[in-house]
Amino acid sequence: MSSTTTPKEFKQYYSGTLSDYVTAIAWSPEGKTLAATSAAGEVVLWNDGELTTLQAGNGKSVDCLACSPDGKFLAVGGQDGKVKIWQETELIATLENAPVWVDKLAWSHTGNQLAFSLGRYVQVWNADTREIAVTLNFDNSSVLGIDWRKDGQYLAISGYKGVKIWHSQDWDEEPYILSMSTVSVAMAWSPDGKFLASGNMDRSVTVLEWNNPDPWVMRGFPGKIRQLAWSEATTNLGAPILASSSVEGIVVWEKLEDDSLGWEARVLTNHVDAIAAIGFAPKSFFLASAAADGWLCLWNDAKQVAQIITGVSAGFSSLAWHPQGEFLAAGGEKGELLLLSKV
Repeated sequence: MSSTTTPKEFKQYYSGTLSDYVTAIAWSPEGKTLAATSAAGEVVLWNDGELTTLQAGNGKSVDCLACSPDGKFLAVGGQDGKVKIWQETELIATLENAPVWVDKLAWSHTGNQLAFSLGRYVQVWNADTREIAVTLNFDNSSVLGIDWRKDGQYLAISGYKGVKIWHSQDWDEEPYILSMSTVSVAMAWSPDGKFLASGNMDRSVTVLEWNNPDPWVMRGFPGKIRQLAWSEATTNLGAPILASSSVEGIVVWEKLEDDSLGWEARVLTNHVDAIAAIGFAPKSFFLASAAADGWLCLWNDAKQVAQIITGVSAGFSSLAWHPQGEFLAAGGEKGELLLLSKV
């Protein structure tokens, strides 16, 4: 383990426990509430030290959750094929999709439209009308990724043979296709909407600059790319930086001035087991990585380890930055829910 000389930046603020593996965590947009789900089927809200249970464990895993941009709605999906939507603590809708496992969902950043996976399809549900607005056919495989561009104009869906991007103002228009011969395992728009990154099964990362037909492809990873994270902060060139994780390694990509050279890589090594989650703190290059080795690493400038946090009995499973960066939440494989606060 690397020794660190930087003074500790985060300390434990709260610790609680769910009854099984913490599958997903997310903050409400204003940062007052943290939602968490577990492999036992629990859905809980943390608010100021108190845990409220929205759904007790039923033995069926809840695998994804998301808060709407106005903070009014919380959506979860899971093994039972149901998408459930709460308004504060009231369950207002249950969309029954059994026997299809729902493991991806995402709210539009600009309105109350929820996109969720149904096998090879994605449906978009409108929380204002309480109706399904559209069903999109991904076609090539099960959907592995869903992400809305920050302006709400485009919805990207990924899986086998690449990414399809629909225009949300005209769902009937043919989608833009970022075609590849492999599987897009992880996919994310950059916060400024300029770039779309795909982490792939063939150990490559593809970066598309919107309105540029020639994507960059970066290779040389030890395994398939499981996680991607973009920074909100930008470099002197005005571009965000991209972190990608594969097995226990992280590669950070910084755009070069010369487009033909593309992106420069630096490798961050410290973890000794598979990384489960990575994320940049808001408006900064401060990077967190959580892994099955039981370490939560904090990286200054996405370059060197500033702090290593432990506190789970097995490995870490998930992490989520507070919208203002004041707190970092992390989930554990044995159900631990940790909140760390800035010292």
